[in-house]
Amino acid sequence: MKSYDIRQAFLDYFEGNDHRIIPSSPVVPADDPTLLFTNAGMVQFKNIFLGLEKTDYKRAASSQKCIRAGGKHNDLDNVGFTARHQTFFEMLGNFSFGDYFKEEAIYFAWEFLTKTLGLNPKHLYATVYTDDDEADKLWRRVAPELGDRVLRFGEKDNFWAMGDTGPCGPCSEVHYDRGEHIQGELNGEGDRFMEIWNLVFMQYNRDEGGNITPLPKPSVDTGAGLERFCMIMQNADSNYGTDLFTPLIDKVCKLSEKPYDPGPAGIPHRVIADHIRALSFAIADNAVISNEGRGYVLRRILRRAARYGHQLGLTEPFLYKIVQTLVENMGNVYPELKAQRGHIELVIKTEEEQFDRTLDIGIARFEDIILKVNASGGKVIPGEDVFKLYDTYGFPADLTEIMAHEKGLSIDWDGFNKELEKQRQRSKKTSVVGRILFEGALGMLPKSLFDYNNEKINTKIKYYGKFNDQEYLVLEETPFYAESGGQVGDTGIIESENLRFIVDNTQKDRESILHYGRFEYPEKSFSLEHIFEKLVTAKIDSARRADIQRNHTATHLLHKALKLVLGEHVNQSGSLVAPDHLRFDFSHFKAMTPDEIDEVEKIVNEKIKEDLPISWRYYKFEEAKKMGAVALFGEKYGDTVRVVKTGDFTMELCGGTHVTHTADIGQFFIKSESAIAAGMRRIEAITG
Repeated sequence: MKSYDIRQAFLDYFEGNDHRIIPSSPVVPADDPTLLFTNAGMVQFKNIFLGLEKTDYKRAASSQKCIRAGGKHNDLDNVGFTARHQTFFEMLGNFSFGDYFKEEAIYFAWEFLTKTLGLNPKHLYATVYTDDDEADKLWRRVAPELGDRVLRFGEKDNFWAMGDTGPCGPCSEVHYDRGEHIQGELNGEGDRFMEIWNLVFMQYNRDEGGNITPLPKPSVDTGAGLERFCMIMQNADSNYGTDLFTPLIDKVCKLSEKPYDPGPAGIPHRVIADHIRALSFAIADNAVISNEGRGYVLRRILRRAARYGHQLGLTEPFLYKIVQTLVENMGNVYPELKAQRGHIELVIKTEEEQFDRTLDIGIARFEDIILKVNASGGKVIPGEDVFKLYDTYGFPADLTEIMAHEKGLSIDWDGFNKELEKQRQRSKKTSVVGRILFEGALGMLPKSLFDYNNEKINTKIKYYGKFNDQEYLVLEETPFYAESGGQVGDTGIIESENLRFIVDNTQKDRESILHYGRFEYPEKSFSLEHIFEKLVTAKIDSARRADIQRNHTATHLLHKALKLVLGEHVNQSGSLVAPDHLRFDFSHFKAMTPDEIDEVEKIVNEKIKEDLPISWRYYKFEEAKKMGAVALFGEKYGDTVRVVKTGDFTMELCGGTHVTHTADIGQFFIKSESAIAAGMRRIEAITG
C-alpha cells in the first residue's frame, strides 16, 4: 500500500465518520511565537482546544506537515541512526472538540488499523495510563483480541499536558510488534516495538498550584505517523525503506556513486534524504535560513546534511539537486513544493556555497587551535574554543569532535555547554517571552466587531487595560483597522462629552481589537469603572487611512505584475503597507533587471489608469481556492475568507482595506529593488 493511498485512506475513513477534513497548516506557525515549527497535528487547533476560537465543526481530521528539530521535541541527532526518527514527518490525526471521547476514539483507531489497513491484531499492543481504569476496560471491550497486551505505564509515557498549566490528561498508545528478531522493549530502547498512534484524552485542567480538576467538555487529540504506517504496510526495514524515502536515497546514490546500505554505512544517505524534506517544506512555507531561531535550526540541518555528503565524496553543492526528486514524489499532495521549487533550489544552493566557505575558514581556525593545544602538551580542546568555532564561524561542534578524534584529542564538552548556556541567557533578555505572556494574558478579552464601511461610529467601551505603561481600550464595535496582513493599524480618536482618548496604534489579539494610546482627558485621576459600557464616538484618521488604502491596493497590483513579468514562481513572503510607502517581499532567484522593473511599474500604472473597480465578498476557503484566489504561503486561514478582486486582474484572500477604484491610487513608482536573503527580494514603492 503506497503512502498516498494510506494517507487518503485515513482521511476518507474519518470523513466517513463525520469528521471535517482540514488541510495541513504550514510548518512555520502563523500565530504561535512559542513554537519554532509546527510539531504536531493539534497545533492548528490549539485555540479551539483552549476555547479561544469557535468553529462550526466538532470533529476534525488532518494530515499535518511537522518538523521536530530544536526545542522540547528535537529528533535531529537521532536521524539516520534509528528506523523511526525524522526531522520532517506527516502526522495523521483525528480530533474531537467536546464531542466524542475515549470509547469512540479507541473504536476508530482499532477499526482503522485492523479493518481499513488490515493489520494483524496479534502484532498490536495498547498502553494506558496507570490510573486510567476506563481506558483499560474500553480497550478490552472494543478489542478483545488484545488479551493481556493492554499494558499500564506511568506519567512519563502515558500522561500528556499542553504545558505546566492548562488542559491535560491520560493518553493511550498503540504499538506494533515488528518481531522477536528485532531487539527492543515496549516504551524502551530498540526498534522492535513501534509506537504508531497516540490517543490523548484531554479531561483535566491543571492550575498554577498543580491542582487537577475535570474539564466540563473533555476532548480528544490523536496523532499517528504516516511514515511508520508506511514502514509496516510496505514491510520495510525502516521508514527509509518506504516509498517516501527510496526515491531520495536513490538520488543520493546516483549523485555520490556510492551504494546504499541499510546498516551504519547508510547513515549519510538517510540523513540527507530526511534533511532535504525538512529544508524543502520549511522553505516552501516561507522559512528563511538565518542565524536566529528557526532560521538557525534550518542552517544546522542543512550543514549536517552537507557534512554527511562530504563523507560520500560530495564536496560540491549537491543538496539542491535532490529537490526535484522530492517535488516529483510529493508535489501532487503538497502543491507548494511545485510552486516554490526554483526558490527552494536557489536558497539551498546558496547556503551550500556559503557552508563550503565556512568549512575552509573553520578548518583553518581549527588548525590554529590544534597548534595551541599541542604546544601546551594537552589532549583536550577547550570548550570555549569549540564554542567560538560553532558560534562565530558556524562550524558544527560534532564536526569539530570528529576532526579532534582524528588528531587524537577530545573535547571539553562541559566548557562548551557552559558557553552555550551563557549565550542562551543573553538571548533570553531580548526574547519574545514578554510578548508570549502578554498574548496569553489577553485570552479572556471581550470580542470586537470591525466595521469596514464606516470611518466614524457610535459604540461602547468594553474593556480598559495597560501593558508596559501603554493604555488600551477595547470597544464593542470599531472602525479602527487592527494591524494585520502587513497593513499598519489605524490611528484616530475615541471620545464622548467628558472623555477623549488619542489612538496611536491599533492591534489585534484573537477576536479582540486593542486601541493603544493615551487619555487627553480626563487625566489620571478618574475612576476606571465609570468608563465601562460608556457610549463613545470612535473616529479614525481618514486621510491617513486613504493613504494606506492606496498602498494596499497597489501591493495587489504589484504582486500580479511581478508574476506576469518574472513568472508564476513569484510569491509574496511579507509586506508593509504604511501611509507613506509600501514594502513588498517576494521569492525570486536573482536581482531584477532595469527593464523588468520598468515593465512591472508600467503594468501597475496601466491598471491604475483603467480605473478598475475593487470589490470583495466572503467565501468558504475551499471555494475561494477553487476560484483561483491567491492565498499567501504561511498564512493561516479560517473556514470563511474574504476575497478581494481588482476588476478581472487580481483576486486575493485579504482582510485589509482598499480604495474603491484603482484610479484612486494616483501613480505608482518603484524606489528600490534589493535582496533580503537567498532567493528573497524586496521592492519599496510609493503611490499618490
